[in-house]
Amino acid sequence: MSQPALRRAILIVAVANLAYFGVEVFMARRIGSVSLFADSVDFLEDASVNLLILAALGWSARRRATVGMGLAALLLAPGLATVWTIVSKFNHPQVPDPGLLSITGLGALGVNLACAFLLARYRAHAGSLTRAAFLSARNDALANIAIIGAGLVTAATQAFWPDLIVGLVIAAMNIDAAKEVRQAARQEGVEAQA
Repeated sequence: MSQPALRRAILIVAVANLAYFGVEVFMARRIGSVSLFADSVDFLEDASVNLLILAALGWSARRRATVGMGLAALLLAPGLATVWTIVSKFNHPQVPDPGLLSITGLGALGVNLACAFLLARYRAHAGSLTRAAFLSARNDALANIAIIGAGLVTAATQAFWPDLIVGLVIAAMNIDAAKEVRQAARQEGVEAQA
């Protein structure tokens, strides 16, 4: 795999994530959605991660492993933001507009699937860094399917619970991805010392 092609792919993913962050945070605030808020924070985190990966690609394996450990910690940020939003939602329960929730989730799914497919061929290149980018895009696509489902269930029940549950699932997926990236970074660090 060529380094320029990898850099171009990561830059495209970073820009796409940053752009859809703006869309989702606007919609989350407009309709009062926990799951869209959690996912919007995740889009911002993914843009940051990919820009950091872009900067670190030329570094040694040891430095990339150190950055990988930092990225693992960064992947936890959306989970913490989701918990805060859930607490706020209990104080001010609001049923999000199910149609807008599903449509916004569908747009996010399109962005994340495109990013995951773009990064899939590079997921083993440059160790924990590109693995972090691929896992983020893959997990986000799964979360978007759940958001679309939450919109459908909300339409049928007019309850705010589906949105809360999906927000918690997104937080759990980010914790799992952080664990996988940490393990990859640790392995990369061990190999760099050998």
